[in-house]
Amino acid sequence: MYSVTRLDIADARILIAGAAEKSREIGVPMCIAVTDESGQLIAFERMDGGKVTSTTIAIDKAFTAAGAKRATHEYGAVSQPGKPAYGINSAIGGRLMVVGGGLPVIVDGEVVGGIGISSGTPDQDLACAQAGVDAFLAAR
Repeated sequence: MYSVTRLDIADARILIAGAAEKSREIGVPMCIAVTDESGQLIAFERMDGGKVTSTTIAIDKAFTAAGAKRATHEYGAVSQPGKPAYGINSAIGGRLMVVGGGLPVIVDGEVVGGIGISSGTPDQDLACAQAGVDAFLAAR
């Protein structure tokens, strides 16, 4: 039998709150998604002013980070022509994201979920995702 540790809705709310706080600090309203360890959506928030086109992107960033167990920007570097993961962004119906803003949520060395942010630049999205993870870890 296999036991799984995963985020719950209370955890997702902490992640979203931390990301939203950073979003307000930098003045860029974001779409924020949190998934469980398998990439299934737990919670989502589109802040007032968050881009409607960023809804799916944020969800797919969280999906990628949790399911692949790595940050989305790491795929960006290895998915360029001539690199080992070239073309991976077209896998799984195009859901794998290779743009910064998706991070796995790791507890005791185990991926328990993912957070995905979209509406700003990749660096802004990544900063907000990291703020969400930092808030979650601080609350543990």
